[in-house]
Amino acid sequence: MRYKEFTIEGRNSVLEAFRSGKTIDKLFVLDGCQDGPVKSIIREAKKTDTIINFVDKERLDRLAGTGHHQGVVAQAAAYEYAEVEDILKAAKDKGEAPFIFILDEIEDPHNLGAIIRTANQAGAHGVIIPKRRAVGLTATVAKTSAGAINYTPVAKVTNISKTIEDLKKQGMWFVCADMDGTTMYDLNLTGPIGLVIGNEGSGVGRLVKEKCDFVASIPMKGDIDSLNASVAAGVLAYEIVRQRMTK
Repeated sequence: MRYKEFTIEGRNSVLEAFRSGKTIDKLFVLDGCQDGPVKSIIREAKKTDTIINFVDKERLDRLAGTGHHQGVVAQAAAYEYAEVEDILKAAKDKGEAPFIFILDEIEDPHNLGAIIRTANQAGAHGVIIPKRRAVGLTATVAKTSAGAINYTPVAKVTNISKTIEDLKKQGMWFVCADMDGTTMYDLNLTGPIGLVIGNEGSGVGRLVKEKCDFVASIPMKGDIDSLNASVAAGVLAYEIVRQRMTK
């Protein structure tokens, strides 16, 4: 299966991508570049949710594949994003209690792709990611998901904490993964639930953790104290699956 390229470089190409309505996650602009075409690109970007970053030439050269970036590089989503409402509707259409993955600043595209794949296999209705400080739906994510990205909706939100608050008002409960939590086998993880997985290095952020109803730990018997983020997501997801099947 082929996945479309997600890096767009060059002024005309980037401007046309915006004008065609393509979803652009991030725009990188050469710091100090303020000529007419670049201003037009920035103006188009500000009409959308695109995150604009002003960077030096060395950073642009690293991002660009051909070196002909003309001071602008865009990172486009390989797939379109869903809305949170779409995820809730998917659960309702199936007559099931919502089961949603919420990812707090996952930065590795391989981890995101693997988590989307797990979410699909575990029967989750969708995945929610933040707009900032996290990887988006890149071609690498799409490839790593092994096709699951075609079936599991992914929504991108401005504020994870507020999204959790909003979903709580609709009856959902939230559990986050943390080594200092209660053993996952001792928690009731049935019903409408959101599984929160944190950043690969720092885990779930403090503000997000405070919004969660439960903090779950995975029993560790080895010599190191943590699991890869996508592995932790899989272990906890299947404890939720087990409890949902036996409730």
